[in-house]
Amino acid sequence: MTHLAVQPELYQEQLDDKEARLDAMLAPFCQEPLAVFASPAKHYRMRAEFRVWHEGDDLFYIMFDPATREKIRMDDFPAGSKLINQLMPAVLDYVRSRPVLRQKLFQVEFLTTTSHQALISLIYHRPLDDEWQTAAEQLRETLSQFGEIQLIGRSRKQKISLEQDWVTETLPIAGRDYKFQQIENSFTQPNAAVNIHMVEWALSATTATDHDLLELYCGNGNFSLPLARNFNRVLATEISKTSVASARFNCQMNGIDNVTVVRMSAEDFSAVMQGEKESRRAAEAELESFNCQTVLVDPPRAGLDDDTLELVRQYSRIIYISCNPETLVANLEKLATTHRVTKRALFDQFPYTHHMEAGVVLERRTA
Repeated sequence: MTHLAVQPELYQEQLDDKEARLDAMLAPFCQEPLAVFASPAKHYRMRAEFRVWHEGDDLFYIMFDPATREKIRMDDFPAGSKLINQLMPAVLDYVRSRPVLRQKLFQVEFLTTTSHQALISLIYHRPLDDEWQTAAEQLRETLSQFGEIQLIGRSRKQKISLEQDWVTETLPIAGRDYKFQQIENSFTQPNAAVNIHMVEWALSATTATDHDLLELYCGNGNFSLPLARNFNRVLATEISKTSVASARFNCQMNGIDNVTVVRMSAEDFSAVMQGEKESRRAAEAELESFNCQTVLVDPPRAGLDDDTLELVRQYSRIIYISCNPETLVANLEKLATTHRVTKRALFDQFPYTHHMEAGVVLERRTA
């Protein structure tokens, strides 16, 4: 995406087009109305990264056009949060006249929150030393006027965190505030406003029950923590070591004690549940003690593999969040023999692009 693509006056038109496309794709599986959750028309992305271009005494951000690879100067970024747009010029204005911070600065990455925190990563093509750290601490102090700032320096095989490498996001979800640790270079949902809609939609697809929830691909607990209120217990799996640690940290930070997070891929979990392999982590989690009747999946773009499809069809209710409607449709064609789609939704996580985030709820067929 480039900032040229952000045209708020055309937002509704592009959303209507996505609605028509997704409605047609899901129509063979469900005739219920498609719920549509719009994004803010600008300032919706909570993270962004920019190459830094050195041109004589000048210094500016660029992005590359994905089609032509043409350099596009980025003096602002309307898609980015308001905090990103405040920090972008402030960082360069400070760095421009300070050689120790400017020399071989290659890239700047921003991760911001709705709660006015920001993590800024400065990436270099040279080793960083104590002089750099002293100058970076002064930069961080200067930027503190905009909010709570964390700053990281990176070069090859080197990482310097001035305090910590994470920020805390606070999201109001269905009447309760949830806090989420968000770590540098770890996956987080980029559009906070739409993410709230997405989690609340998943929450509304369930009701308070004494059954348990299984969640595959749980990340940092984005869905697990809010949905825990509707279930006796939640069993959540995730392959990323960083995300597993973050999910457990988030449970403690929010005072949630009925979520068990297991570091295991969806494929390995499927194999364990099918009795095809053993796992020490699975044994420690006492998987057999869970009574899961609902499963939530938010897989990568490739969708669910065949073994995981066979696993999820064993559950009465499937909540499927998809970042790729094409693979969602392919998975639904296989699940349709045992389940029917009862709800469907469009979440416009990525305005002004062709990307669509979709959600469906499937219930086991009774006949």
